[in-house]
Amino acid sequence: MRRRNHLHVISLVLVLVGILVGIGLQGQARVSYGQLPAPSLTSQPVNQAVSAVSNQTALYRSIYSQVNPSVVSIRVRIPAQNLPVDSDSGLPDSNQPYQVAAGSGFVYDDQGHVVTNAHVVQNADVVEVTFSDGNIMRAKISGIDLDSDLAVIQLQGDVSGYKPVPLGDSDTIQVGDVVLAIGNPFEQAGTMTQGIISALNRTVKGLRATSSGAYSIPGALQTDAALNPGNSGGPLLNESGQVIGVNEQIEAPAGQSSGISFAIPVNLVKQVVPALIKDGRIAHPYLGISTMSLNLDLNEALKIPAKTRGALVIGVAVNSPAAQAGLQPASVTSATNANPTGGDIIVAVDKQTVRSSDDLIAYLFAKISVGQSITLTFLRNGMQQNVQVKLAARPQA
Repeated sequence: MRRRNHLHVISLVLVLVGILVGIGLQGQARVSYGQLPAPSLTSQPVNQAVSAVSNQTALYRSIYSQVNPSVVSIRVRIPAQNLPVDSDSGLPDSNQPYQVAAGSGFVYDDQGHVVTNAHVVQNADVVEVTFSDGNIMRAKISGIDLDSDLAVIQLQGDVSGYKPVPLGDSDTIQVGDVVLAIGNPFEQAGTMTQGIISALNRTVKGLRATSSGAYSIPGALQTDAALNPGNSGGPLLNESGQVIGVNEQIEAPAGQSSGISFAIPVNLVKQVVPALIKDGRIAHPYLGISTMSLNLDLNEALKIPAKTRGALVIGVAVNSPAAQAGLQPASVTSATNANPTGGDIIVAVDKQTVRSSDDLIAYLFAKISVGQSITLTFLRNGMQQNVQVKLAARPQA
């Protein structure tokens, strides 16, 4: 009896152990299928587990920390006599002795030169620059180029602590590239916004018009990065933290961001800024024509094949290189340029195809210098002809 009882006790113990092991296995099975959380005394707190930022965020933080110290807020004072004249009264468009305006810029070199837009500092008699660390300096205008809307100012103080922002290559940019803008919108200094390149090779309205016509700025970069008044002159950056453009204007009736903004390409900056530092100005080549891009309506009016593309000459300035080369403008109806007849159609320049007026403007602006000769290929009365033209400097008035 005693032995049997002992065996019964052993059997009972084994049964209980089996039950406990089964419960443990069942619990593990539940955990493995995600049905029951498995508490762990060594697990990390949730807020620490999610504290790591994405690679993209880390990149943006790095670019901002490196570039923002060299981006400046610019504040200028413009005397009343330098302000635009009101068309009704004939007086300066202000009843104050001066106006104050703001913009942005970035350090270009170790000599304290800062790049900005011409329209930011144009007509200013006082220029004040503020860095992100609160340091404030006066600056003098080194040079202004209205035709590219670029300007250089030079800081009047110790600039040894501020590094130039590296320049990229705007010819390598593609639609869809991520870009960052840093500037002073609405005088909110150190503001960074992000977007993409929306389009390339846009032609935007320039700042200057003469008796021979208004000038445009070719090759502009279009972006949807949020830009607003005060961003003008600030850098548009690629993901390497390099300047690829100078933020210049926005397309918005109300003067605020509408998702369409434009920047002057950095390769134009490389062409213009050294001349502004050296001479205070730069001369741009001048052909002396006004043109219209062909379209189906124009082709029908001109009685030429619908597929023809090129730049129709609608005006030739007196005594201009184009006039001396014998280029002929179309006859048009009044100021609307409607119902054209005749006129030369430029289809190539130096064997580079011209499909629109923008193509011609961009080539002359970026590839040719004053005094150089170009070969224009054009259609006249259906016949293709070539003519060599030596370009002059754009007239100042």
